[in-house]
Amino acid sequence: MDPCPFVRLIIESLSLKLPTATKPAGPGVHPSTTPCYAKLKFSSFPSQTALLPLCSALPKDDSSSPTDSFASAEGFHLDPSALRRLSEKPVALKLSVFAGRMGQTCGITSGKLLGVVQVAVDLSGAQSRPVVFQSGWKKLGGGGADKPMLHVVVRSEPDPRFVFQFGGEPECSPVVFQIQGSIRQPVFSCKFSAERNNRTRSLPSDFSLNSRGWMRTFSGDRDRPGKERKGWMIIIYDLSGSSVAAASMITPFVPSPGSDRVSRSNPGAWLILRPNGPSVSSWKPWGRLEAWRERGSVDGLGYKFELVTDAGFTSGIPIAEGAMNVKKGGRFCIDNARKHSASSLSPVRGFVMCSSVEGKNGFLSVQVAVNHVNCMADAALFVALSAAIDLSMDACQLFSTKLRKEFCHDEHDSYF
Repeated sequence: MDPCPFVRLIIESLSLKLPTATKPAGPGVHPSTTPCYAKLKFSSFPSQTALLPLCSALPKDDSSSPTDSFASAEGFHLDPSALRRLSEKPVALKLSVFAGRMGQTCGITSGKLLGVVQVAVDLSGAQSRPVVFQSGWKKLGGGGADKPMLHVVVRSEPDPRFVFQFGGEPECSPVVFQIQGSIRQPVFSCKFSAERNNRTRSLPSDFSLNSRGWMRTFSGDRDRPGKERKGWMIIIYDLSGSSVAAASMITPFVPSPGSDRVSRSNPGAWLILRPNGPSVSSWKPWGRLEAWRERGSVDGLGYKFELVTDAGFTSGIPIAEGAMNVKKGGRFCIDNARKHSASSLSPVRGFVMCSSVEGKNGFLSVQVAVNHVNCMADAALFVALSAAIDLSMDACQLFSTKLRKEFCHDEHDSYF
């Protein structure tokens, strides 16, 4: 498998030094006690905002690092098409620094603009080697010694990824293609089933599910047909027909009492599985995904993913959590530099994977970092995880909504 060239533009070691003569940003607001922030704009990418910690000591020279705290921005991920477009000539990264409250009032930025810094970014050789474009202090807007100073490191590093795309909705048992430029090569096939017994038949006989509520039982009203969604499973096969990964709905998706939605207090759950020995019906857990329907101004799918360790279910490692729009879709990422990733909970460094769910009738695509793939079976795990995220969008539909026929239980089908 040949990866696609990606580059990550990193903005880090952010810190701000303000002169004592800096005026307040407004009534009762002074930069020394109010968080300052920077707006980052690069080419046609959506702008980003990063908080700026204040540095109390003056820098000894333009290259010295801040002695206090520092922060990092989310950064920019450049795919092959962006690299082709931006590698022709240097592009300016613009950092506008503000003091005061973030956000806008009547379309006008609330904070007071302290100055602007621009860094020239030349991506012509960034695909093959790390490049540093700026490291040190820069005065905001130039001028004399009484100007605010911003410390920033801007650098890029190669971030090659394998890119996969489902040839259809996961519940339609599609082929999965590897994408490289204009080339689409089939690498996996999927088999989806909605058999009620899947969650018990998909695991080895010595596999315990009693700990930590990995599988729950339900009684009463929620056991009636139409009041739960359970038994969904999707198996990923390589080109030889061997099963290499799977996602099994291990906890049913049920509506909370008195409603028709899956709540955060009682989420449904999937196990992401890898083969456990030569038997085609025996699996070993790799990760666990919980999903629910978020309430609020944006109707969203909430999710939480953790890795299963050899020490048992009670020692799962939280890796990512967040939400995406149910109607428009969104991105599920394992990446500790992204704001919606639970980076403080995870030892994972850098980009691992990203799945783009494009909403109803959209194509599910998956990007996986090269350094997390040693063989095709490794990539298949991330493909199965992405399928589980996409299927959760359907599992978390309101129970007043009728799902497509592929989700109907078929007690007579068997895929093992």
